[in-house]
Amino acid sequence: MSLTEEILSQQPDNVLERLRRADKFWSALRSGNIDAPDVVDTSTECLEDCEVDIVICGGTLGILLGAALQKLGWQVTLIERGILRGRTQEWNISRQELATLVELELLSEAELEQAIATEYNPARVSFQNGQEVWVKDVLNIGVDPVYLLETLKQKFLQAGGLLLENTAFKSAQVHPDGVILKAGEQAIKTRLLIDAMGHFSPIIKQVRKSAKPEAVCVVVGSCAQGFPENNTGDLIYSFTPIINYCQYFWEAFPARDGRTTYMFSYLDANPERPSLEYFMEEYLRLLPEYQNVSLEQLEFQRFLFGFFPAYKNSPIKLPFNRILPVGDSAGGQSPVSFGGFGAMIRHLKRLTYGINEALTLDSLNSKDLAILQPYQPNISVTWLFQQTMSVEVGKQVNPQQINNLMNGVFAVMERLGDSVLKPFLQDVIQFIPLAKTLPLVNPKLVVPLIPQIGIKSLVNWTAHYLNLAMYGSFYSAAKLVQPVVKNLSPTQQYYYHRWLDAWKYGSGGDYDE
Repeated sequence: MSLTEEILSQQPDNVLERLRRADKFWSALRSGNIDAPDVVDTSTECLEDCEVDIVICGGTLGILLGAALQKLGWQVTLIERGILRGRTQEWNISRQELATLVELELLSEAELEQAIATEYNPARVSFQNGQEVWVKDVLNIGVDPVYLLETLKQKFLQAGGLLLENTAFKSAQVHPDGVILKAGEQAIKTRLLIDAMGHFSPIIKQVRKSAKPEAVCVVVGSCAQGFPENNTGDLIYSFTPIINYCQYFWEAFPARDGRTTYMFSYLDANPERPSLEYFMEEYLRLLPEYQNVSLEQLEFQRFLFGFFPAYKNSPIKLPFNRILPVGDSAGGQSPVSFGGFGAMIRHLKRLTYGINEALTLDSLNSKDLAILQPYQPNISVTWLFQQTMSVEVGKQVNPQQINNLMNGVFAVMERLGDSVLKPFLQDVIQFIPLAKTLPLVNPKLVVPLIPQIGIKSLVNWTAHYLNLAMYGSFYSAAKLVQPVVKNLSPTQQYYYHRWLDAWKYGSGGDYDE
């Protein structure tokens, strides 16, 4: 019996069975056998009237946007296939990012403090045979999803929002003036349908047509009690060379009911990649060495596992009017991040005001909505970083290649200071910090990677890098002409605001504000 079978079979929540179900899906993704039935079609007939302004499919993160839009006066219906409640595992984020919830008046300052389950400092960044880098106030806040979602849920309902739980999305038909959504036993007419159902939303699967992702981040982990006392965290840590064409990275955070540890790896979707159960076995094998504790000392509270796909064709542009993907459905997260809560919070204010403006103007065709999920060069440049932290199956490389590169890069960023290091660790890439860092990285660490990366990828990266510089310049210049914007038509103002957002977020300008 494997470690995974021995330990997970003792857990009370059928976690081993759930792991194997997830593995079947992971196998289907790698082999390109994901079902993608058509769930959206179109009609030329007008509906003439709609019951609601917005239907949001997917409540776990959709409630963030739903509560904000309902507060602005729109009639919002939120559908969730199960019961809308947060998981027991905290969401880690930086405090400055949570300010959005107060700015949008979704939480008071007191409610925000109550939503914070844990807070720690400092956090470590380290790779095998390298020095340790310590930072403060980065992903050091653990938010209680149970409290946060229940608070937002009650505020949403009190403001007049409609929540349909145990109601799964079935299909949507797009009409010239609205969408008929079928979910559970319901048929709802709405002006706008927002897809917050995640990476494997049926709408997104239809549009992507079962395309395999170019990159995947596989994650396994647990929360357990019995670790030695440790009030610090790890943002990214490694202590092994490349194993089975995988570089294992680790994260660790103090949690309210123990300590959370993750092992993750950046891969492609090659059919020969290992199963989630293999990664869990590796996690359990290496966890004692990582945390200086024996497995017998640990009392596991829960196990965590999953995989996060990333597509270069992102954020995805839908061919339908009146349907907008948000969060992981849109695929706008970096290929080196997990997406989810942090990415949703980062774009919540931008999306709230943008959707509000689109509804006011009835600018809801596919072109009008596509600019709400624009190209962001600061995300696109990270594809090269993902390539440097992964290894193709069958490719023979120096087992320390990734550790050596990461040690070299982070040593440079530490010398350059927090203004370079902190944004990068929060998945915000800015031109000036990047331009300062790259020339100082030892060429001996970079040159061996060029055959692995390929000339085409380097050329594409260079284009995104130059766009990163231009977006920063455009954003600075555009702010100077804001007084002139008042003379534009409402539709012109809508496009100006969306381009301003694109330049701001696409250059990492939102971090500074």
